[in-house]
Amino acid sequence: MRETWGKLLGSRESTEETSVVQIGVDEIVSNPFQPRTVFDEDSIAELAKTIHTHGIIQPIVVRRKQGRFELIAGERRWRAARSLGWDTIPAIVREMNDAQTASAALIENLQREGLTPIEEAVAYQQLLELHGLTQESLAQRLGKGQSTIANKLRLLHLPQDVQNALLGRKITERHARALLAVGSEELQLRLLEECIEKGWNVKQMEEHVKSTLVKLENEKKPSAKRRVLSRDVRIAVNTIRQSLQMIEKTGMNVVCQESDESDFYEFVIRVPKSPL
Repeated sequence: MRETWGKLLGSRESTEETSVVQIGVDEIVSNPFQPRTVFDEDSIAELAKTIHTHGIIQPIVVRRKQGRFELIAGERRWRAARSLGWDTIPAIVREMNDAQTASAALIENLQREGLTPIEEAVAYQQLLELHGLTQESLAQRLGKGQSTIANKLRLLHLPQDVQNALLGRKITERHARALLAVGSEELQLRLLEECIEKGWNVKQMEEHVKSTLVKLENEKKPSAKRRVLSRDVRIAVNTIRQSLQMIEKTGMNVVCQESDESDFYEFVIRVPKSPL
């Protein structure tokens, strides 16, 4: 993780002060660039039990800001210590600017498991913006494939409700990526609702997306292949209509049902035998 930090931050941690100090738990504030937006309370509780038994083996990392300490790395450890009612926590104080702090927080979390695909995508997007990197260069610095970065970033194009479902782990990344094939936000949300309600697996989601796309394609075909009536057909249809109008002018109550079928026009005409 330190090697990755150095690549992105342009800093050399070996030359910095690494002594561990005790800092008041209440003096610490969360990092605004923390990519993890969902914290599993059960997981925090388990970590708290481990810390209560064995203590904190790896100190958190903070920086001084406006008379307090802002977290750079170790928010789960800090939350666990706070839940235990600890007054202080072991920490290493770094000197970092805002961009370095943001990058360090993002990288520290990307190196750990547990981030949702959306949180990971947001972290990649922020790193790209912070350092003006291309997807390829970011992938190289993180030791990941460019396709991995690109696929995660595509998730940010999905409607917010779909992203929230990913954050809440109601669907998987593969469910969400299947929805990307559907261009309509309305249809994406409809499929999402059905998926959650009926508990579709990934294969079922992909099949429903495929059938939806086929249906949309079929709906476009009639309008695209609408035939233009020939001059002779138009004359024939208009002649029948004019003839019916002439009969009606004589006072006869003529009943006509006209239908436009795909291959022909159909007229059903009823002429009464005696005047009404």
